[in-house]
Amino acid sequence: MTVESTAASKPRRSSKRTSAVKTPARTSAKTPAKTPAKTPAKTPQRSEPELVQLLTPEGERVEHPDYEIDLTAEELRGLYRDMVLTRRFDAEATALQRQGELGLWASLLGQEAAQIGSGRALRDDDYVFPTYREHGVAWCRGVDPTNLLGMFRGVNHGGWDPNSNNFHLYTIVIGSQTLHATGYAMGVAKDGADSAVIAYFGDGASSQGDVAESFTFSAVYNAPVVFFCQNNQWAISEPTEKQTRVPLYQRAQGFGFPGVRVDGNDVLACLAVTRSALERARRGEGPTLVEAFTYRMGAHTTSDDPTKYRADEERVSWEAKDPILRLRTYLEKQGNADEAFFTALDEESETLGKRVREAVRAMPDPDPMAIFDHAYADGNPLVDEERAQFAAYQASFADSDSAEEGK
Repeated sequence: MTVESTAASKPRRSSKRTSAVKTPARTSAKTPAKTPAKTPAKTPQRSEPELVQLLTPEGERVEHPDYEIDLTAEELRGLYRDMVLTRRFDAEATALQRQGELGLWASLLGQEAAQIGSGRALRDDDYVFPTYREHGVAWCRGVDPTNLLGMFRGVNHGGWDPNSNNFHLYTIVIGSQTLHATGYAMGVAKDGADSAVIAYFGDGASSQGDVAESFTFSAVYNAPVVFFCQNNQWAISEPTEKQTRVPLYQRAQGFGFPGVRVDGNDVLACLAVTRSALERARRGEGPTLVEAFTYRMGAHTTSDDPTKYRADEERVSWEAKDPILRLRTYLEKQGNADEAFFTALDEESETLGKRVREAVRAMPDPDPMAIFDHAYADGNPLVDEERAQFAAYQASFADSDSAEEGK
């Protein structure tokens, strides 16, 4: 099924100037000269984008001529379980930050289908380059959820070995991971491997120069990479229409490779579209841009207040498209899951939340001196000097405490 997006906004006015019209120097009093009307500047029109959808917001299964998917009841339950547990972990992390246990957290609330659908489309030998919000993809790659929290607590610089799960460390710099993914994919092609690479980024990152450079290199070198853009409508406080005059997926055309927009709240469609794009990359047909049209239900991060820049009515309209509720409705209609399944999953969800909470609070504080380690492979005199100064500074607190105790 193909449906039209309801999010296409009015195009901005063209900045082109019309040429000045010359007026005759003298005119008759009886028959005043007519000044030709200025021709209004043409405003570029935004075409209504098509949206690949296999499961409607009402939980109805529909077909699409280009994307087919046939899943067993067990596989459908597995997708539902992935989304529920990912949302539970995300909620626990948000609560931990509010309680002062984490310095910051970037929630994925509302984007579970985009991440689980695309994550389950990957093969074990594929490689993932995430941003800092791909908690669902990390789950699909087998990364322990507690390992995602160390960086946000400030006790490590990542928390996992990227090569153990073919899942790179989180990237905080906006858009740079697309360059890393493109370079890695070019290496994969030169090695003759048939694996693929996927790079995740948001609608805000699509405006970065790094992303444009990645598109150029991947197209020219036919790199086996999928660019997966989660368009959650808001780049912090900037809406998508202030970043682009065309739907994001259409940008791929200018670089010479295909783009497709998928319903980012439909886990089945995200799975089918990403699987197709990955297979295309493995066949040596080059990159694909996938725009998952979804919505960020929460704040950009826990330091953000979305009520300052968007209306509550907008969020309410998207709550009706909730990816988890959508799949649950379908499971119940088809008789593919009973109440016992949902009850057991609720219990598993609470167990996960408790484990995450206990693991975060048990994380040991890092050695303050460790910040000087590995700055240079062979050491550096300046770093040695700074290390000594910092050590003396730290020791001064111990001396002060001893003096106070001696009084």
